[in-house]
Amino acid sequence: MNIKLRKFRVRPGARVDLDEWPTSIDPLYESKEQYAALLEADTADLQHQQNLLYAEDRYALLFIFQAMDAAGKDGAIKHVMSGVNPQGCQVFSFKHPSAEELDHDFLWRTTRALPERGRIGIFNRSYYEEVLIVRVHPEILAAERLPGDRADTHDIWRKRFESINDLEKHLHRNGTRIVKFFLHLSKDEQRERFLKRIDDPDKNWKFSAADIAEREFWSDYKHAYEACLSETSTSHAPWYVVPADDKENARLIVSRIIVSTLEDLELSYPTISAKQKRELQSCRRRLVKEQV
Repeated sequence: MNIKLRKFRVRPGARVDLDEWPTSIDPLYESKEQYAALLEADTADLQHQQNLLYAEDRYALLFIFQAMDAAGKDGAIKHVMSGVNPQGCQVFSFKHPSAEELDHDFLWRTTRALPERGRIGIFNRSYYEEVLIVRVHPEILAAERLPGDRADTHDIWRKRFESINDLEKHLHRNGTRIVKFFLHLSKDEQRERFLKRIDDPDKNWKFSAADIAEREFWSDYKHAYEACLSETSTSHAPWYVVPADDKENARLIVSRIIVSTLEDLELSYPTISAKQKRELQSCRRRLVKEQV
């Protein structure tokens, strides 16, 4: 599967206009069977790379998923990470902050969930909610009770972008590699997916009247995402804008980016010293003797 990943990557310093980024591209597969085979191949590669990541115990991986409702975050995580050892992967979903979380700085609750070395962390929504939903709904910002006039200043978003960039730079320096996915869904496709959730009894649980309420803020979210992608895509923590109208395409793009990120680390199993090899052989001889 030859996917030119760079065309989905937001260049550092680029000003993002989401109208210029496609929500749909030509299929990367010729049939459902080929799609399944391509995804299975990437899943096998990912499983191998995860074993190396865990064994080397030098890096951590953090993959962040952000999107409008019904864009397919859950499905992408489920299908792409299906072959990963659960002991080496941690998935966190961040909803409305609790009272305890509101009593801390906006990065506190996600920082507690960062992956340790040797593991993959996945954030289904993340600290980026603080410059997205909080920006669209200022009443949430008011509930954070920031000191003095901080909550009133016009450049609070710039300061939050700075805090996020500083955090990601710090994490990168200390071995955490961060890749961020924005699943780019069209408003028409969201409508169709909402209708399917309403019309299919087995999918009713996925839908809420709040989804329709949030859809009314589509333009506000679009502008918030454009600012977020423009200000926080860096060489060490890039954003990828993934066309999401075709779920299978989106999953193949995400899987290829994840595998490529791991391959770029050039991971390997740890080598052992001559002394450790002698100890292994000594242990082997003792075990062999037990069979006699």
